[in-house]
Amino acid sequence: MMSISGKELARAIERQGRRLLRVAGSHHIYGKEGSIVGLSIPIHGNRPLKTGLLRHLLALAEMSEGDI
Repeated sequence: MMSISGKELARAIERQGRRLLRVAGSHHIYGKEGSIVGLSIPIHGNRPLKTGLLRHLLALAEMSEGDI
């Protein structure tokens, strides 16, 4: 599993058609038209996301590691 930051994942999520709904502290909440699943991506500078969290967010977004 690659090591990427929350900022990099947020950019990949936006390329997949999701848009930023709101910001709650250091977490950016993304949504997609017609979907009830919201993605909460922690943005803590350039710190990489932990592997388990990255896998979980990719599964919720229906993305693979290659989509990033």
